[in-house]
Amino acid sequence: MVLTAFAIAKEIGGIVDTQLNDVVITSASKLEEGNGNSLGFFSNPKYEQSLYETQCGAVIVPMGFKVQKPVSTLLIEHPNPYFAFCTILTNHFSPNLHRTGIESNHIHPSVDLGDSVHVAATAYIEEGAVLGDHSIVYPGVYLGRNVKIGKHCIIYPNVVIYSDCILGDHCIVQAGSVIGGDGFGFAPVNGKYIKIPQIGNVVIEDWVEIGSNCSIDRATMGSTVIKTGTKLDNLVQIAHNVEVGEHTVLAAQTGIAGSTKVGGYSQFGGQVGVAGHLTIAPHTSVGGQGGITGNITESHQKLTGTPATDVRTYLKSVAATRKIPELLKAIEDLQSEIENIKSSK
Repeated sequence: MVLTAFAIAKEIGGIVDTQLNDVVITSASKLEEGNGNSLGFFSNPKYEQSLYETQCGAVIVPMGFKVQKPVSTLLIEHPNPYFAFCTILTNHFSPNLHRTGIESNHIHPSVDLGDSVHVAATAYIEEGAVLGDHSIVYPGVYLGRNVKIGKHCIIYPNVVIYSDCILGDHCIVQAGSVIGGDGFGFAPVNGKYIKIPQIGNVVIEDWVEIGSNCSIDRATMGSTVIKTGTKLDNLVQIAHNVEVGEHTVLAAQTGIAGSTKVGGYSQFGGQVGVAGHLTIAPHTSVGGQGGITGNITESHQKLTGTPATDVRTYLKSVAATRKIPELLKAIEDLQSEIENIKSSK
């Protein structure tokens, strides 16, 4: 099937001038790297000059956009050009071409396999597990007893999902992540640490994506919960009994200690650390390497630093810190003057 600019406009619900000549689209590219058969997108005014210089055959632009110079490309108007572009990438240019069929010889007879699923060779699925319709399991994946995977999920190579954990629909787990490992629970007894059995599970709701090499620990009792639409970057650590609210994003190397509850629609930068047993209000934004050591009770705050504080307050403190050498020099000068006064008497 030939993909054209007019067909793309119809697919994304965009507007295009059909009085112009249609363009065959065979690739997607940046504006600066395009050719006559590639699709690009423009949404940031910072790159408007690139639009006038691009060789792309078609470009998705904001709805109602008015050009200031002549363009040689076919413009497709859309309310959200980046989202529309991503939709076309997913539907037509995704590098992840998934295979179909059952290849593994290590699937317990009791496993419930949905329609059109793919289980690659060397994947291992234990008794009582469920794999929903159109879901894909790559090589080296381990699914423990009674694990439930929803529909349209992708579990990439070498993912481990321990017993009784649950994933909703449309979830993606990138390579090397571990879901449902034991939480860090030990009781001090006579100078030694005794392991506390971790008998809970992990519940991951719909449309969640988990990056590579993440660890999400099972609950001591009850569930560790990642709610709908949340996205975890690579190398994120979620401890036992944590609850991460809906549509939250956690950047790489973020760590959240046990039993903390993070409100929905929050944003954590890279290497953010959160202490245990806290409550974080919804819509909380924390800058990279921020450290949250106490409850955040007001929503829509922008925090940074350790302990995390309001961004403006933090920046003022940083500016003041830079003046410390000058203040020390002033103190030394004052001390010298005092000594001179004393010695002159």
